[in-house]
Amino acid sequence: MRTHSLTDLAAEHLAAARSAASGRSAKTVVGGHDRALRQTLIALAAGHRLDEHENPGEATVHVLRGEVRMVTGTEAHDATTGDLLPVPDARHSLEALTDSVVLLTVAFAP
Repeated sequence: MRTHSLTDLAAEHLAAARSAASGRSAKTVVGGHDRALRQTLIALAAGHRLDEHENPGEATVHVLRGEVRMVTGTEAHDATTGDLLPVPDARHSLEALTDSVVLLTVAFAP
């Protein structure tokens, strides 16, 4: 079994996001595209976003640091450190209102 320090990974990837032109950095920490469960740490520098995309499957976004806004159609939901957002079953985007790190958990149907 491999242990991951999300605190250390968050700091590392937030530093990378701040210096990247895209304003983001990510690392899959559990699972992958060939597994039923995937957990990915995503760091976004303030003002940067994941553009609108399809729902990846059953998923949640756990805000580890900062403040984010998830937008679906005409609805927007803000979340801050410690909040858990269900990912809507619709196209959506995620914007960092402050420097932020989230843990995206996706469960794919077998």
